[in-house]
Amino acid sequence: MKSLIRKILKENDWDWMGEASSTISGPELEDFIRNNDLTEIPDHIKHVGGNLNLYNTPIKSLGNLETFGGHLDLYGTQIKSLENLESVDGNLDLRNSQIKSLGNLESVGGYLDLSNTTISKKYSEQEIRNMVNVGGNIYL
Repeated sequence: MKSLIRKILKENDWDWMGEASSTISGPELEDFIRNNDLTEIPDHIKHVGGNLNLYNTPIKSLGNLETFGGHLDLYGTQIKSLENLESVDGNLDLRNSQIKSLGNLESVGGYLDLSNTTISKKYSEQEIRNMVNVGGNIYL
């Protein structure tokens, strides 16, 4: 997978996503994912600033993403786990996604929308609040 990403990066001259970089803006990452039909966020990306809308994209993995500095929209995606993601400063929208695990998620600054997901059927709002510090509403 890494060699494929390197090939794509070279073909598209995406120097801002070089292996030394671990931070990227949400809009830049969104454009890259949509333009290249990626199913995974590149492993070297650990921090995203700004908002990221991956609504109905083929994304399946957040890779090694740890922190998110804005709103994260994963509505209708194939994401099953948030894996290494620890915090989202803004809202986290997981409606109609295939999410089954919140992974390492510790905090969401805004609302957390889990409507029409496996998690919404498995846990109560209080149980989710016991797992994740959510600053806003939780929608099940």
